[in-house]
Amino acid sequence: MKLLKQAFFSIIILAILVQGLAFIFPSHIIVSRAITIQAPAESIRPYVQTINGWSKWVAGMHEQNVHIKNANEAQIGNRWVTIQKVTADSVVSIWQNSKGKPLISTLQLIPAQNNTSTVVQWQYEQFLKWYPWQRFGAMVSDKIIGTMLEQNLTALQTLVEKQH
Repeated sequence: MKLLKQAFFSIIILAILVQGLAFIFPSHIIVSRAITIQAPAESIRPYVQTINGWSKWVAGMHEQNVHIKNANEAQIGNRWVTIQKVTADSVVSIWQNSKGKPLISTLQLIPAQNNTSTVVQWQYEQFLKWYPWQRFGAMVSDKIIGTMLEQNLTALQTLVEKQH
């Protein structure tokens, strides 16, 4: 009985320590990547302002589990993507998984003063709950999402610079 009591209290203390460590990690994370494209912003806009444009440079957009509903909505795997706001310099979209957890994606076009090149910045924002597994899992978000952003931005750069 004494051993059982010690095991119970050990598990409780361990759970409290893990939760305490989880609170050290932020509840809001942003993963961001940028690339300079040697073309004016006008040449890039058609590729970033609609999901139809994304299909030319975002990896995996031609797979069987991708269903484009219209220019602003698509189902990509188990995520629903909705373009919420389009301006001359930015595109904001919501990526929502089957459990309803949203990621906010912002793609910004920052033209150079001479208008011969444009910096394209793409970022994802994620809001986490207090669950320790979410907080610890966020540590790998930069590697997973960041790598995907880099690959897709490089594909956009290649596409636009070839066209321009």
